[in-house]
Amino acid sequence: MPANLSSSTKTAQTKVTVKKPLPRASKKKKKRTSALVTLFFYTLSILMMFGTAFSLWFFLTESGTNLRYLMADTLISTQHRHWAAYLIGETELTKRVDRYWKQFDTYTEVKDERLVHLNTPETTPVKAAEKKPLVEIEPIEGKNFKGKLLIVNDPKSLRIAVPGKVGKGEKVSSMVKRLGAVAGVNAGGFVDPEWMGNGFQPTGLVISGGKIYYNDGGMNTPNHIVGIDKDGRMIAGKYKPTELLQMGVQEAVTFAPRFIVNGVGQIKNQADGWGIAPRTCMAQKEDGTIMFAIIDGRQPGHSIGATLYDIQNIFLEHGAITAANLDGGSSTVLVHNNEIINKPASEYGERYLPTAWLVFDNPQAVTIKNIWEGLDPSKIDPSKW
Repeated sequence: MPANLSSSTKTAQTKVTVKKPLPRASKKKKKRTSALVTLFFYTLSILMMFGTAFSLWFFLTESGTNLRYLMADTLISTQHRHWAAYLIGETELTKRVDRYWKQFDTYTEVKDERLVHLNTPETTPVKAAEKKPLVEIEPIEGKNFKGKLLIVNDPKSLRIAVPGKVGKGEKVSSMVKRLGAVAGVNAGGFVDPEWMGNGFQPTGLVISGGKIYYNDGGMNTPNHIVGIDKDGRMIAGKYKPTELLQMGVQEAVTFAPRFIVNGVGQIKNQADGWGIAPRTCMAQKEDGTIMFAIIDGRQPGHSIGATLYDIQNIFLEHGAITAANLDGGSSTVLVHNNEIINKPASEYGERYLPTAWLVFDNPQAVTIKNIWEGLDPSKIDPSKW
């Protein structure tokens, strides 16, 4: 009996020892759960308050509205243009795009007073020791962007290059290497269905070596063009193909807008700068020097991108008389000595393109074949790889 009593006592003691902590642990768990729930709802309330305050600022204040439209303009210049409707509405998006094109047309109405005075060997003999290098490259940057300024001291060294094979565009680096160029940048726009195009079909007009290589309209259909004439003068604005041939334009592609005319910037402020994006733009100084601004973008921590107003200011600071926009975004690239020296925005690397501005030591000796000769533009499939 004593042994049994002892055993019973031990068992009872053991049970008491095991059971006592359980209520305490349960209370702690309840307290922790209650604290977490309280923290969750507290955090949710704070976020809702900030969200409401931000929404009121974003949609109802002038500064918020300016940011909203800047974001919409940025989306308009990308493959996600339709997303801009969530910021400004579908109707306003359509109005915004139409307004930009009307604005671009307005810029072309300003008459070019031909303030560029080109140097010629007959009028300005230059000693060999004083001769400038064919190209120079300088870093440029602003509040949210970084890029390069390609300076081409002889405008006649520039040619419009096109792909070497029918049916597919070509990377600028490949064109530079294939044709033996010193440097190259992307040029005109192209048909790009779902932003997955093969880069073979340009938009508008392509002129190379004084000949029309591609024209998706009639000879009297005006196009926004960026080009160079036989004297090395930059031509930008809206012209008919017949006019361009009469003017002696040697190299040209279609893109817009022309935003510096006679040394005066046409874009009045950041709000009209067509959003923030990677950019490629072209300008000419009074002495004929050509400048290309190549701006990286869509890369937080390196470069977000620039507005056309930003580029306009850079060009004006460098003495630009004329300037125009070229294709940008994922197409923006600068190649020098067979190396890409900027940081293209595309996660897939260089894009396949239909045109590029290339710089040559001896441009007259370069043969650039017209790969669109005999092709019907309406029958080209830009999505077929």
